[in-house]
Amino acid sequence: MIGDAAAPGSSSVRGSRSSASARRALPFLSRTTWVTGLIIACTRCLPAQDASDWEQRRVAMVDLIARAGVRDSATLAAMLRVPRHEFVPVEDRELAYGDFPLPIGYGQTISQPYIVAFMTEQLHPRPEMKVLEIGTGSGYQAAVLGEIGCMVYTIEIVESLARRAAAVLARLGYDDVHVRFGDGYQGWPDAAPFDAVIVTAAADEIPPLLLDQLAAGGRLIMPVGPQDGVQYLTVVDKDRAGQLTPRVLLPVRFVPLIEGKGGRR
Repeated sequence: MIGDAAAPGSSSVRGSRSSASARRALPFLSRTTWVTGLIIACTRCLPAQDASDWEQRRVAMVDLIARAGVRDSATLAAMLRVPRHEFVPVEDRELAYGDFPLPIGYGQTISQPYIVAFMTEQLHPRPEMKVLEIGTGSGYQAAVLGEIGCMVYTIEIVESLARRAAAVLARLGYDDVHVRFGDGYQGWPDAAPFDAVIVTAAADEIPPLLLDQLAAGGRLIMPVGPQDGVQYLTVVDKDRAGQLTPRVLLPVRFVPLIEGKGGRR
């Protein structure tokens, strides 16, 4: 999965579109450009030696995220505790706490920390919340939700990534995170309904089955838009009567949500 803030451009998005939201994202994006360069330089020349070094890097990462506007205390506390470097391939671990995506193989990435935090915050996470994640990737987003105390059901279409993420999550003790290899377009019907759905890959439309599996009073967040243009992070709220209300948040760039292959794990 890729999760990165992107400069706004022309794009067609199903649902309400807020150009003001896109414009408000620009100051953050410009600040991120030079901060990211600074972090890259620092992390390449200062190898972590022990757990305290990793912890210091997490503190710096979370401080950057908070200064960029994320305020939810549960989200920030979880990101302080989850060892992001454990979800990054060994060759890139020195860069694990920079505010940018990193490759994890199979054409996928671990998302930019700010995007992970922003999407998590938008779900209003709480202990015992039942969350469906589409696009497990490295497992880091699922770990952040699990650290908050959510019950997470996460689906990954690349079998090798699903197995690797499941192994890392189990080793780190995230027993309330359940990983399945399969087609995210189908959701996880036998575990539905979900209080929240988070999708970490983009499509032109939100898959109807994911909206069907969202509980009344629940919220879905997903990047929506074409692969050859800018996508928009979109929130959909379902009220108690089942009425859906979409709202566009900010421009992003994610890998495509793949349909029609994969199994079940």
